[in-house]
Amino acid sequence: MNIRDYVRILRRNWILITALTLLGLLAGGVLTVISKPTYTAETQLFVAIQNSGTVQELQQGNNFSQARVQSYVRTIDSPLVLQPAIDSLGIDVTAEQLASRVTASTELNTVLIKISVADESAVQAAALAQAVGDSLIRTVDTLEKPKTGGSSPVSLSIIKPAKAPLAPSAPNGRLNVILGLVVGLVLGVGAALLRTVLDNRVRTEADLRKVTDAPLLGGITYDQDATKKPLLTQAAHQSPRAESFRQLRTNLQFANVSGRAKSVLVTSSLPGEGKSTTAINLAIALAQAGQSVCLVDADLRRPMVSEYLGLDRNAGLTTYLVGKADVNDLLQPWGDDQLFVLTSGEIPPNPSELLGSEGMRQLLSRLESVFDSVVIDAPPLLPVTDAAVLSQHVGGVMVVVGSHKLRIHDLEKSLNALELVGSTVLGMVLNQLPSKGPDAYAYSYYRTEVEPAGRRPISERVTSPKGS
Repeated sequence: MNIRDYVRILRRNWILITALTLLGLLAGGVLTVISKPTYTAETQLFVAIQNSGTVQELQQGNNFSQARVQSYVRTIDSPLVLQPAIDSLGIDVTAEQLASRVTASTELNTVLIKISVADESAVQAAALAQAVGDSLIRTVDTLEKPKTGGSSPVSLSIIKPAKAPLAPSAPNGRLNVILGLVVGLVLGVGAALLRTVLDNRVRTEADLRKVTDAPLLGGITYDQDATKKPLLTQAAHQSPRAESFRQLRTNLQFANVSGRAKSVLVTSSLPGEGKSTTAINLAIALAQAGQSVCLVDADLRRPMVSEYLGLDRNAGLTTYLVGKADVNDLLQPWGDDQLFVLTSGEIPPNPSELLGSEGMRQLLSRLESVFDSVVIDAPPLLPVTDAAVLSQHVGGVMVVVGSHKLRIHDLEKSLNALELVGSTVLGMVLNQLPSKGPDAYAYSYYRTEVEPAGRRPISERVTSPKGS
């Protein structure tokens, strides 16, 4: 993954990241509010040798003091030091409990000892710090006193008496909020990465490349009005959705540069990915470019072409396949261009047998000899075998992939089914792509001046369509 992939992940999951960041921020604030304030009082002691002498003796005494300071620091949390301090104040606490609130430290190459005591009361924190310091002085004097008698060679003195702190040392509201913010942000980014790793839905072309090297013929942007106005003729001429289908038409022509695949089967892996509307609008786009086009509704289980185009479905493909009428009597013209539609006809009990029959193969050959392009709307690949069976009789297959809906393993199964029967996959179409955001399908094209009425751009002029 490169930087762009990570940026896309962050943009795709920005709501999750923001929510967890705000949750961490809130947790830090709540922790600050519900935590009891704690006050920390400090006192500082100086360790000295009580004899005098030459400079060399003083240096040796200083080294001796520094070495002893480390031992004194370690005795601070012992009952020998803490119990006398507790008794002097008359508080109800054990030496073990007090030890968890007492901290002693010293800096390297110094003879200074700093004692810190935390308590919920500022006054008691200062009293405890002072009492512990006094107790340490007495304890060291007892421990260092020679057994033969005499005074201790080490002297401890308080150089910084403990004072009641004016402000609590904890909780640190600013620190808690910052930590909450950082932890929430880290959790949000981690959750976004984990979600991306676990999410196996097809979103972009990069996801397609994990499964197939087939070219991406186009991406159809999602339009809220597409449900009510699904046809290309109902969309604004320069709308992203209309441009997507014109781009698909152009890319399909390049994919079929040899011209051998005059019939294109449009299918998908699962229902609801938009294969029918893609097939219909591709046929309309081809017809608008001046080609003679036949649109065949070969979805004999859930036919939708007649419903979208407002045509009669009772007589159509199945009518021809059972020998009740000739195809010339069943083709229905649609629109102002050379677009003819062969609807599904009545739904049969054996769709797979009809679509894989010799009559279906002969029909497609006949249509290919008459029309410039034949677009076939076929059932989805995974629920039934109709599309795989029919794909053996066509020039090429175009697979529609519903963005954010289809999972990668389902797409793998679909392509494997086509490969098993030796079908030619012309390319893929990503459908229902967002028009904005990290998964948006971007395209660019040159706008030309408006042509006079009745003229087509030179790039879209074709030879006269064949008669039907």
